Amino acid sequence: MNLAHANIVSILVAAVAAWIFGGIYYTSLTKYWVAAQGKTVEQCKAEQAAKSGLGKGAPFVVVFVSEIIIGWVLYGILLHMNAFSVRAGMISAAFCWFGFVLTTIATNNAFGNRRVMLTVIDSVAWLGAFLIIGAIVGGFGP
Repeated sequence: MNLAHANIVSILVAAVAAWIFGGIYYTSLTKYWVAAQGKTVEQCKAEQAAKSGLGKGAPFVVVFVSEIIIGWVLYGILLHMNAFSVRAGMISAAFCWFGFVLTTIATNNAFGNRRVMLTVIDSVAWLGAFLIIGAIVGGFGP
């Protein structure tokens, strides 16, 4: 297995698509996501206003880099299984999401006394991102 020669184009396209999905998803659920955090929109706006430019943009960069890493890892899984297809990519992504992402978010939110709806909203966002990444990386092939 040689990940040094990964299909970088597929990974970057997948990361961009997942990043755009996340932006649309959270924009459409802003009111519910904010409420699930136990805050008001005004509180969130005040918190954002208090941040520097770098502080405002850093989370978006972290998400994009994370999605590149997710794409690279899913590529490695598909390469290891020699199973490049949209279907294989989405199935592998769903298994990874269920086994690692959902469980981690649920655990962290339970210990943080966060609302269940926050777990639902954030987990579904990551499920969408994983499925998009898996479909694109799987569909592009090695």
